[in-house]
Parts: sequence; C-alpha cells; structure tokens
Amino acid sequence: RAARRALLRRLGPGSPLLPVAVRTLLGCALAGYLCAALGVGRPYWAIVTAASLCQANLTLSWNRALQRTLGNLLGVLVFAAVLPVSRVGPLALVCCCLFFGFAAEALITRNYWLGSVAVTPMALLVLEFGGAHPAGELIGDRVLDTVLGAAAGFLAATLVTNRRAAGR
Repeated sequence: RAARRALLRRLGPGSPLLPVAVRTLLGCALAGYLCAALGVGRPYWAIVTAASLCQANLTLSWNRALQRTLGNLLGVLVFAAVLPVSRVGPLALVCCCLFFGFAAEALITRNYWLGSVAVTPMALLVLEFGGAHPAGELIGDRVLDTVLGAAAGFLAATLVTNRRAAGR
C-alpha cells in the first residue's frame, strides 16, 4: 500500500513524471490497438517500439524514432541473411543468438541504432527455438510493427509534450 501511494503521489498533477507516463501509456496503447486492428501477428513489438521512443522531449523522441526504425529495418536485413545459417542445426542457432546478444550488449550503450541492428535479429532468432517460422511472415511483421510503433510513439510524444523538460 505504501508503495502504491508513493507511486500515485509521484504521478500526481504537476509531477514531472506525469507527462512521460501519459505519453508512454498513450503511445503503447495506440500502437497495440493499431496492430491488433490490422491483424499483425505480434503487436507487442509495436508496443515495445512505442515505449522506447518516450524520451524527455520531442527532439529526443524524434532522434530515438529515427534510430530505432533504421536499426530495426537494417536488423531485419541481417536476420534475412543469417536465417539460413541458423537453420543448419541447433548449435548454429545458439551460436547466432549468442553472437547477436553479445553484439547488442556491446553496441547499445555506445550507439542505439547499431545496438538495434543486433537486437532485431536476436529477437527474431529466439522465436526459432520454438520451431521454424516462415521468414517472410517474421520479416513482414517486424517491419510493420516497427513502423507502426514508431509512428504511434512519436504521435504520442507530439500530443503529450513535457514543457518542464525543455529547460533541462
């Protein structure tokens, strides 16, 4: 109860966190509903993309939208190139996931879009542990979810501004 009250107090009117919370909620909800309405197979990718764009101000959100979209689209191309190698056997799939996991950790803190290039094939390859999926379906869903999630997240950032963050 105390933690819940503290959270509600921090998100109350006039709180600097309130615009960020509303922006995140709006962007994620919009992305999820949009993808579900269009029948995209994995709307949670769009939700994660929308959430990742929620930055302190509109300029930072725009930069993150460009980086995330570019990184994911290039990552999808890398996935398409690596998929035949990963399907050689279970060890090849594990090695590919380990490589991209290491690359993501090494790159994401230095350059967000390069990290996204590594995270995207890793996320798509992890799905292969449950069984082979049609490559075209995975690629199409990821591209569509990325574009829709980035559009929804940036729209939310545009609609819910945080003027308090402009001076910082």
